[in-house]
Amino acid sequence: MFNYTTFEDSKLEFVEIAPASELPNGERLFLELEGRAIVIFNIADQLFAVGDICTHDDGPLGDGDLEGYNIVCPRHGAEFDVRTGKVMQMPAVVDIPAYPVKTVDGMIQLGIPKE
Repeated sequence: MFNYTTFEDSKLEFVEIAPASELPNGERLFLELEGRAIVIFNIADQLFAVGDICTHDDGPLGDGDLEGYNIVCPRHGAEFDVRTGKVMQMPAVVDIPAYPVKTVDGMIQLGIPKE
């Protein structure tokens, strides 16, 4: 999977998602954008976005527990770093997509690759 947070902004399209006030610290926001299931986390007033599908068995990931910056899959315990999408613990061995997310003029914007 791709870590889109490392892409140049010119290769991304930033899409407005919601007012930043709708995602307070410690909360998460689920969305589907261009066929991609994505979850955005607010951790210590920093926003992170990853794909909402565990690469171990294609199950939902976003409802899992957060342990620091790691999301733990609620089905089998695989862990992923929400900052990079990198797999941190088996049974998953493939990273999940990570997307750049920012706040501009009070609105959350998510970067997705241009087609």
